[in-house]
Amino acid sequence: MRIPAKAPLNRLCNVNPHPQALASLWLWGTLLVLTLAWDASGADLSAMSWLGSPQGFAWRDQWWLSSVMHTGAKQLAVLIYLGVLAMTLWPLGIWRQLTRSQRLEIAAGITLSLVVVTAIKRISLTSCPWELQAFGGVASYVSHWSWGQSDGGSGSCFPGGHASSALAFMALSLPWLTSTDTDQQRLGRAMTGVILLTGLVLGLAQTLRGAHYPSHTAWTALFCAATAWANHGLFAWWRVKRELSIGR
Repeated sequence: MRIPAKAPLNRLCNVNPHPQALASLWLWGTLLVLTLAWDASGADLSAMSWLGSPQGFAWRDQWWLSSVMHTGAKQLAVLIYLGVLAMTLWPLGIWRQLTRSQRLEIAAGITLSLVVVTAIKRISLTSCPWELQAFGGVASYVSHWSWGQSDGGSGSCFPGGHASSALAFMALSLPWLTSTDTDQQRLGRAMTGVILLTGLVLGLAQTLRGAHYPSHTAWTALFCAATAWANHGLFAWWRVKRELSIGR
């Protein structure tokens, strides 16, 4: 089915309760409950104990994980981000389905997600697993929710910054995901799936290296999703307000 170059605003921005939004609420609500349960169980430290030893993490400097999945993926994410900014101003392909405000919404949502994750990392005193005494470092394990309590390491490891290289793009899918057109919804779901899977893979790579606990990736997904949906809601409200003012 061929989609028009620019669909009407009310097809791509439905401000009423949307089935996709409700499904997303269930998804993220379930992930929140599971992540809180994981945190409460102390499973983070148990998981890292399977991967590390007093001598450290054997895969910390493994070439594929460090050079490709970390450095290479980060560089690719920067290029994709710059591409998104370019499409905001000079849309091509599927980007022509969106209004200018929707393209701005995507760019703002991705940027805000990166800012939120970075800001939390800056104030977090949680150190990376490879800094723990149990794995040859100097830090002691302290929950990332023990704000203000230092673990003796360098801190700034919560949530997962590398996973946000993919998960911050959650905002990319929302204009399509919340469309009233089924083909566009399908595209939005596919985008969401790819973004989540990529974030999971990047987070897993860092966990295998000893750089992040598994929960760090889950919390990164939750922070990015919350930021993306809040940003989407704000832009939707602004579009409705603008439409009403024009119609007067």
